[in-house]
Amino acid sequence: MSFDDEFAAFEAANGAPDRIELLLCDINAVLRGKWLPGEDAAKLDKGQVRLPISTYAPNIIGEELVETGLGAVVGDPDGVIRPIPGTLRPVPWAEGQVAQVQVEAEAPAPEFDGLSTRKLLAAMLQDYTGRGLTPVLATELEFYITLPREHPHEAPRPPVFAPEAQNYELAVLDRTEAILADIQRASRQQGLATDTLIAEYGPGQYEINFHHTDDVLTACDTGILFRRLVRGVTRRHGMEATFMAKPYADHPGNGMHVHVSLNDVSGNIFAAEKGVAEPLQHAVAGLVDTMAEAQAIFAPHLNSFRRFGPGSFSPNRPDWGFDHRGAAVRLPETSGPGARLEHRICGADVNPYLAVAAILGGILHGLDTKPGLPLPLDDPGATRADPLSHDWRDAVDRFTGAQFARDLLGERLHGVYSTIKYDEIEKLTAPITPVEYRMYLGRI
Repeated sequence: MSFDDEFAAFEAANGAPDRIELLLCDINAVLRGKWLPGEDAAKLDKGQVRLPISTYAPNIIGEELVETGLGAVVGDPDGVIRPIPGTLRPVPWAEGQVAQVQVEAEAPAPEFDGLSTRKLLAAMLQDYTGRGLTPVLATELEFYITLPREHPHEAPRPPVFAPEAQNYELAVLDRTEAILADIQRASRQQGLATDTLIAEYGPGQYEINFHHTDDVLTACDTGILFRRLVRGVTRRHGMEATFMAKPYADHPGNGMHVHVSLNDVSGNIFAAEKGVAEPLQHAVAGLVDTMAEAQAIFAPHLNSFRRFGPGSFSPNRPDWGFDHRGAAVRLPETSGPGARLEHRICGADVNPYLAVAAILGGILHGLDTKPGLPLPLDDPGATRADPLSHDWRDAVDRFTGAQFARDLLGERLHGVYSTIKYDEIEKLTAPITPVEYRMYLGRI
């Protein structure tokens, strides 16, 4: 179906939109783009809408970097905007009639190609298809609802009456029913495959589960769009929402857990009648073996590393277990159609396309190389694995030097990602913090 046909069907169902919001996912999973007047929708099919190809690769501040070989240093060339089929949706929280569509930018020359993380994941899925394998996955995404702030530098504050430990308390859902019901309603209107919604542990923290699907790209689209939806809906209610990995020092962080099973023509190859199926063992071993090299994807920001702490349900070691939520890779079920692994390292601040590509890449690494599998965390004889890094630069150093990461992203995207992360490290760790002034300035 052409975009013109898709747009005509959208108009018939929803009315003519005043504008179409064009959403391009950058390397940090920040949505960038532009607003297109509804009456100009036909320009998309004609290739008449453009955006600088450097839009894929600014740092988290929004700056283009000369070191990436993009932006003004090469004339900042445009890419032609192409809508992604099937992603045209209403924007229920916006004023008036508004539509949104996800887009990619068509590279103007080969040297500018390879910057889309969504296309990276699509290529990974083609590799699986070529092997006769189909990943099936579902994600769980945590977030906090907070009181509104007057200034961006202010710390978040929990909603009034939010208990210190909500821990599945139903009364919390009742008190925030108006916001949560609007989130669920908007999710239905956008066709997002949301499942259960719970009050998580921290004050004002919630978790949404999404349905299992073999449409992995759409599952990752859903993660991106849901974050936008939640922020939009809560803003309409005079509140804020954040998927920041660790918004409070003394409360749990926000994670994105990924459940994965793997099918071939005979069914779920992770399922065993007893014990752990050999393919599942290899998949887990591959994830454990590559976890440190991919940590800069699973923990992409300065704040991401605050999730990894002792006594936390945010695992900080490359290990695995059965019904053990302290394990980085958990096996909730090992028999029947529900046999799967749960990857528990990612923060809710990840780029879902990159994170899922790294998880699927780790699984393929395990299936291909069959690395040794350590004892599970629940085994009394298990030896604790060395911790993952607690230092952002160390994680990026390891990622930059890792052949697995280079093969996963390709030379171009791997280099751009490393360059951006090093730039962010320099800019975000250089400022002297208020706590340093408080502790040292008048004392030393």
